[in-house]
Amino acid sequence: MWEAIRANKRKSVFLAAAMFMLMVGLGFFIGVSLFPASMDIDVDGQTYSVPLFGGVLGALAACGVWALLTVTALFSGGAILMAASGARKIEKEDHPQLFNVVEEMTIASGLGSMPAVYIIDDPALNAFATGRDPQHAAVAITSGLLSRLSRDQLQGVIAHEMGHILNRDILFMQMLGVMAGAIVMISDLYVRGLFYSSGGGRRRSRSSSRGKGGQAQALLLVLGLVFAVLSPIFAQLIYLAASRRREYLADAQSAVLTRYPEGLASALELIEQDSQQLVRLNRNIAPMFICNPYKRGLSAAGLMRTHPPTAERIRILRTMAGAASFAEYQRASERIGAEVNVPASARAAEAGAPIRAAQAEAPRAEKHEQRKLQWRQATDALRGVNKFMFLTCACGLRLKLPPDFKKEKVTCPRCRRELALPVAALAAARSLGDTLERATPPSQPEPRREQPKAQETLSVKRQPGAWTSFRCPCGQVTNLPPGFQAPAVQCPQCKRSIRIDGAA
Repeated sequence: MWEAIRANKRKSVFLAAAMFMLMVGLGFFIGVSLFPASMDIDVDGQTYSVPLFGGVLGALAACGVWALLTVTALFSGGAILMAASGARKIEKEDHPQLFNVVEEMTIASGLGSMPAVYIIDDPALNAFATGRDPQHAAVAITSGLLSRLSRDQLQGVIAHEMGHILNRDILFMQMLGVMAGAIVMISDLYVRGLFYSSGGGRRRSRSSSRGKGGQAQALLLVLGLVFAVLSPIFAQLIYLAASRRREYLADAQSAVLTRYPEGLASALELIEQDSQQLVRLNRNIAPMFICNPYKRGLSAAGLMRTHPPTAERIRILRTMAGAASFAEYQRASERIGAEVNVPASARAAEAGAPIRAAQAEAPRAEKHEQRKLQWRQATDALRGVNKFMFLTCACGLRLKLPPDFKKEKVTCPRCRRELALPVAALAAARSLGDTLERATPPSQPEPRREQPKAQETLSVKRQPGAWTSFRCPCGQVTNLPPGFQAPAVQCPQCKRSIRIDGAA
């Protein structure tokens, strides 16, 4: 695999250099049109005045922008891309199964640390990974995909993203994404500014035409406009080409890590059949997703595709037989006539483990209920990120209360029991409600309830057979596992003792 990583680095340097030259060329032509200071050049005894000074100035400015973007992508690129996609970070208690799968694939891949886990609140089916290195990586998955995948399929998707992290794709792709976005933005601002200030452009054209280099400057101005229009297209083509050639190797890595190619193949099939497009879709993030997120338009086919054909990727995975290895993935691609070049060192590294059987599936009658449970788990994870409170009634119904809920009791809509909120959770809700009231005073303010005193004894009712979460008035959140039996627990922050009702 080290040869694969080195090959990726060589290709990355070449493509990054192409993107850099594109940005420098764009800066040169913009500088020529904005700063018409000229330089005399003698050709065959005839002197021509060529406005090169502005071009040099523009090229230097482009180098400065490139350096700034490189530093930004290196240290903040992952956070920028996560924010642009609307991803929210979650913890293990928010979705234990997802965390368990990410932990399994982290161990299988040999990464030193587990990537951060994010959820995108979107019904479309997709996922992506980002970060500057394996120690600062992150994996994001949409709530729609999380609610549809079986455990085998989820392992295949996460293992694919781990492949991108192992192959050092994530930093390169986010750097190219930031640079492509900058080229698009600069070109758009320049073209718009040129047309809006057409009066100034005509005055500059008349004054410059009196000199010997007037025709040369006019030609460079036209070239600058053409370059500004074409450079975003070239940048996008470079970016998309870099994305497409990396997907095959990540698919092969997924098959090796999970030893079950059908898991990723069936997940890709689900994503491809889904007709929904991401709500927050940025064209600079699109190539980082596991499948082409565009469902319509030019970006869904042809040169502007962000990924290789999904049907071809599925056929390669389903053609693999015998062993889950890079060599078998290469042979499978050759059997269907696909152009996939897995590095020789990866093919010769190991024979590969036998392809395992699928995990036992639920009976057909239970699959519908299982899918509903998966959807509830995905939405509950998002509610947990948004600080919702969860109460489980004795009848089994789980109530989800918003973070500003301030009533002391709530009625179960199924069995009509009255459930008392834990004292600590109620104090936190009241505190949040008071903050909201101060920010937006109501027309008829209600009398403010007293906060619980610091010295009074607190008690929390344990939820039988489920995790119990509560917040101490000091702000510390405590999570008790289903098997917790102690009669009291001490807050690790303020050291107060909290009684646990229902404990043996």
